[in-house]
Amino acid sequence: MKMELPLANKSLGQHFLRDSGVIDRICSDFKGQAEAVLEIGPGPGILTEFLALRSKSEGLPFFVIEKDDRFPPYLLQFINDNQITMTDALAVHLSAFFKEKNIDQKNIWLVSNLPYNISTPLLINFLQAPEIKYMTLMFQKEVADKVFPFSTTKNYMGSLLAITQTYFDCKLLCKVPPGAFNPPPKVDSAVLTMSRRETPLVPLSEFHALEKFLRLLFSQKRKQLGGILKASFPLPIIESSFNTLGIPLTIRAEALELNQVIELYRMLKK
Repeated sequence: MKMELPLANKSLGQHFLRDSGVIDRICSDFKGQAEAVLEIGPGPGILTEFLALRSKSEGLPFFVIEKDDRFPPYLLQFINDNQITMTDALAVHLSAFFKEKNIDQKNIWLVSNLPYNISTPLLINFLQAPEIKYMTLMFQKEVADKVFPFSTTKNYMGSLLAITQTYFDCKLLCKVPPGAFNPPPKVDSAVLTMSRRETPLVPLSEFHALEKFLRLLFSQKRKQLGGILKASFPLPIIESSFNTLGIPLTIRAEALELNQVIELYRMLKK
């Protein structure tokens, strides 16, 4: 008999998923593709139970990283102690973790019902671990829409979308209403399914340079780009780059397409 769920810790952004349909959609993603599985923030093991069953049936190594020390007794209902790492996921160097667990040569699938208060910094960490080939991630809908715009139809470009889609192809797996959780959050959620691009739009070795450029580009989304960039780059190079791309200096960053963002980065970094 399974243990009764504990109370969610609001300070850690915890909301326990209870919708069996959503659980099944998440745990069935990337069948036949993943060679190892990592779950971040499993909590009391709601996804863990089904991920453990799938991992066992497919012979996949499976590990979890959890911060809340209330949860090991719940997790031990489904997995062994050596599969559990108790630490803050934000502090984990993922490539070193994968090497330690001897799964660094495998195509790793990362699964997480992300704590909403730290979802963006966690995503930025995940993007930088080349061993992670697949991700199935639950976000607050507003954040998911910034990664993969499914409800915003224009002027949707932003730094989170650009940095994520430089390295991963993204799709909406499903929308998740508040009632799918206990306790219900005050906002809607969404699950994104993500596959690492075989050839990233910008090499991973330039991740921090790209991130710095995107911070500048989207620092004042409603201002004209020419004015924003001229403080950091020579005006003739800005004008030449914009002319080559066929875009006016008066354009705003949010109106750019991803390929234009990447080409601007390439041209201006010279």
